[in-house]
Amino acid sequence: MNIKVLGGGCCKCESLLEAVKEAVAEKGIKAEIEYITDIQKIVEYGIMSTPALMIDNRVVSMGRVLKAKDILKLL
Repeated sequence: MNIKVLGGGCCKCESLLEAVKEAVAEKGIKAEIEYITDIQKIVEYGIMSTPALMIDNRVVSMGRVLKAKDILKLL
């Protein structure tokens, strides 16, 4: 599983990244977690608002800071 957190490095983006790590640990799955802050790459993915969350190259959330319990439902 590949999970990408996309954002500009702000506190909201950092919060989403921590929630993703918490959810992955709680679920006990193997996942590659990437934190992408390069604006050019974010635009290439079609992201219009950050933070954004992608799971296996599919955008599942944009412009929201999800909690770990919400991310668990998406995994």
